[in-house]
Amino acid sequence: MGGESFAATVSFREMEGLPVVEGVVRRLVHVGADGYTVAVIAVDGSTETTIAGVCLRGLQPGETIRASGRDSPGSRYAGTIRVSECERILPATVHAMRCYLGSGLVRGIGTKLADAIVRQFGEDTLSVIDTTPRKLLEVHLIGPGRLATIIASWAEQRTIREVMIFLQGVGVSPTLAVRIHKTFGADTLRVVRKEPYRLVEEVHGVGFVNADTIALAVGIPTQSPERMKAALLHVLDVATAKAGHCYLPYPATIADAATLVGEGPDLLRDALRQLRKARKVVLEQPPGSEVVVFPARLHRAEIMLVENIQRLQRAASTLASRPRTAAVLAAESAGVEGLDDRQRAAVEMALTRPVSILTGGPGCGKSFTLRAIAGRVQECGGKVTLAAPTGRAAKRLTELTGLPAMTVHRLVRPPLTTDTVVSLFDDTEPLQADLIIVDEASMLDLRLAEQLVAGMPGGSHLLLVGDVDQLPSIGPGCVLRDLLDVEVIPSVRLDQIYRQGPRSAISASAHAVRHGTTPESGGDFWFIPVEDPEKVPEAVVDIATRRLPAAYGVDPRQVQVLCPGRKTLAGALAVGRLVQDRLNPHIDGAAQHWTEEQVFRLGDKVMPVRNNYTKGKAGVFNGSAGTVTGLDTDERSLTITLDDGEAVAYDFDELEEITHAYAITVHRSQGSEYPYVVVALSNASGHFLLQRNLLYTAITRARTMVVIVGPRAAYERAIRNRATRRNTRLCARFGETPGDLTLTLPAPDPDGQISAF
Repeated sequence: MGGESFAATVSFREMEGLPVVEGVVRRLVHVGADGYTVAVIAVDGSTETTIAGVCLRGLQPGETIRASGRDSPGSRYAGTIRVSECERILPATVHAMRCYLGSGLVRGIGTKLADAIVRQFGEDTLSVIDTTPRKLLEVHLIGPGRLATIIASWAEQRTIREVMIFLQGVGVSPTLAVRIHKTFGADTLRVVRKEPYRLVEEVHGVGFVNADTIALAVGIPTQSPERMKAALLHVLDVATAKAGHCYLPYPATIADAATLVGEGPDLLRDALRQLRKARKVVLEQPPGSEVVVFPARLHRAEIMLVENIQRLQRAASTLASRPRTAAVLAAESAGVEGLDDRQRAAVEMALTRPVSILTGGPGCGKSFTLRAIAGRVQECGGKVTLAAPTGRAAKRLTELTGLPAMTVHRLVRPPLTTDTVVSLFDDTEPLQADLIIVDEASMLDLRLAEQLVAGMPGGSHLLLVGDVDQLPSIGPGCVLRDLLDVEVIPSVRLDQIYRQGPRSAISASAHAVRHGTTPESGGDFWFIPVEDPEKVPEAVVDIATRRLPAAYGVDPRQVQVLCPGRKTLAGALAVGRLVQDRLNPHIDGAAQHWTEEQVFRLGDKVMPVRNNYTKGKAGVFNGSAGTVTGLDTDERSLTITLDDGEAVAYDFDELEEITHAYAITVHRSQGSEYPYVVVALSNASGHFLLQRNLLYTAITRARTMVVIVGPRAAYERAIRNRATRRNTRLCARFGETPGDLTLTLPAPDPDGQISAF
């Protein structure tokens, strides 16, 4: 069979009462947050059929599938077959082979080359690629380099297909299958079958539930010690990732893990002993308190952060050796025009104390004070390094102070190569500074703070600057708040409003929320009540893309939508999809690519959500802003141009590192400022998200105007609810030595078992 004469690739037959459809995936129409997918498949050279179902999650254009289901006359897509089961199969016809190879799934083969290969080899195409790939050199445009790419990609696809077939039976998405394969390579199937719980620790996005499903499917016993240990680590990881805790109480750790695996606590106690012996967890008993369980990495980070701060406090200051000493300059600051008493105190503190903190709300003059501090250091011949936790925050710090700034990640990480640019300074060692200023320090998580302080030489000064009333870091810990409670670390709080003027509705409203009172609407601050939670997303989108831009004559892309969460009714995922469809809708024939529930198009607003030190000149960092400027379905890659003009490429299987930025969570907005902000609130966001510091942070992201949309009850709940304190021991450790809390055996335990450790 060759050329255009091929049999139809669809067949309907009764199988357990359901018709079966077989065809090639032409395009994806919709992918929901729950995995519900609508796709169009080619059933012959021209006929198309629409299929839909959760089991289609992870489907990609070019794949050949066999699916069973029944007609769904009530679907919004006419003639849709609602699929209950689906399996991926190798293409069996010339047409299907052409579609498969031309889809970009096999790197190195695009649409034109797929046509040429299929014309050359016909029905034997896949067999040639699989068994005698050197024959591909007979095809025009295929040389040794491209052949090597095709062979490597084909081998990878073969392994991925095997993994997908295996995981498909236990409900794991193909996207995760690709990620698992990327981590373990040729060893993937062995790991999945023999050591499935390794996936929890080693593969991003694979949680305990996924690994446990696989493990039980391959016959791992339900009472396996590996299962118990994985459950305990999962409980600690959830506490770290979702609540920012550095530890959990021992009884809660055991109880939560026991509930997760459906087993009694004895097995979990035994597993915790093994984890402690393997140095993956640490148990401590604070004075007068119950035993607590730390992930070992966080326990060490707390101790090392304290030890390194104390090291800086003991060292002789390099500023004191300058021709005009910092102490003299600090004293002279009393006469500097424009500084109020607290700002002068902050200058003196930063120049005379090795570790200090400057805090305050929006518009209180922190940036003005930083310029004064940096100027004083430079006057005595000293060097200042400015940094912030995200690229956007660093850029904003430069704009506010007029001084170059970098991300903390770039500050603490050495160059990857001798050609790598790691900072904006001529000096290749920015940590070797007399004063290091870190702005937006509320965003510093425990591990990043520990890396920063560990890298500072003795004699350098550290000034942490931030608003303690904002949200804490995305990562674990509550570093800025904890250090503010340490008596031996001096701090100054600025509370006089300067920026935007004392009558600014944004600043006034933010401070009202900080004190737990409801601000009045008017001027540049508005609350618009929408009582029906299901109508909130559409109202937010209408305000952000039509009403506000029309009223003020601004580009809708200057309006940033902020949401408390990601996957709630009024979350960033759902609202962002609506904004995307309004501002950058799909155009028939234009390239687009679905990954999980996101669809990427040229012109999309995006941002990285993970640090990647291998991309770009000096890495790409969480929170940077960019635009999709390239989308190559043949090469399966996406190009993003960041705000600094650098273009960075991502393979399609790396897109979990990217998210759309049409609507983002309030957490992800920290360190950034936008001309106009629209905040989506919903009762469905839940008590955990509707908190005062979240609303305060959202309001303070706006420069010109902020509009809050949602039910009044959700708005008032957010103002009323104070955030719960994270579980940390950072502050307490300044009055302890590590030996003070080493668990002494035997020791009391709520269930009488701790002595066994």
